[in-house]
Amino acid sequence: MDDLLAGECIYNLLPRPEEPPRHRLKYYSKQRKMVQEELERKKSSYKTMGLPKVEPPCPRHHLLKHSKEPKLPDREPYKVPVDGIISSIPTDKPLMGLHTKKNFVEANIAEVKMSVPKKPVPIYVDTKRGNRNLLEPSGLLPTLLHRKGYGKIPDYIIKRTVEEKKAQEEYDAYVKERIRQGSMKLLSEEERNNVLMGLKQNWEELNHSFQGLSILIDTVSKQNHKEKLENKMKKLEQDIDLIERHKFIYIPQH
Repeated sequence: MDDLLAGECIYNLLPRPEEPPRHRLKYYSKQRKMVQEELERKKSSYKTMGLPKVEPPCPRHHLLKHSKEPKLPDREPYKVPVDGIISSIPTDKPLMGLHTKKNFVEANIAEVKMSVPKKPVPIYVDTKRGNRNLLEPSGLLPTLLHRKGYGKIPDYIIKRTVEEKKAQEEYDAYVKERIRQGSMKLLSEEERNNVLMGLKQNWEELNHSFQGLSILIDTVSKQNHKEKLENKMKKLEQDIDLIERHKFIYIPQH
């Protein structure tokens, strides 16, 4: 009943202007007109359907066998160029009847006696089967002894040694100046040994704790504890190696 009352209204009897239908908005490119003009300008009348007027092929002129094979020119008989051959033939007559008194047998014997014998190629055998190899390129001969610069120190090593010595002198001068000013102190041998023994003792304690860990690491706390012990032991090993490598150790004074 409420729907009927709501639908009945005197204003519904008045004619209303019809609204134009609303079309769905579509996307149009800005270059649409330019593309259409370009296609119309370049398109030919026979681009897709072939030429507009083409004569049909004649059935009499069909493709014959071997018609596409290249044809060689006719073979001509070969003529020898006689002019060049005649010009290269010598016209002088050789001298005939000449004889020599040289004894070739004695000459060959004397040449063999005066010739220097050929030296054998040096080789070496390295297996029981007798495998032979050349000796000179093997590196077993002291061939570098005859080199011009053999036994001399290279220039780059001399330069590096001078630079290291200069850097060490500058560092020693800096340390002496800091000691003179009282900002640095040289660690004595006894103090150095005490520090080294304390570090090693700490490492032994950590190693004992590490060896006492359970074989099965199944919780996060156990894993964190193991990693913590490993990091501490690694740091102690670095400190021990640092102190053992340096005999003189300077510490700042605050």
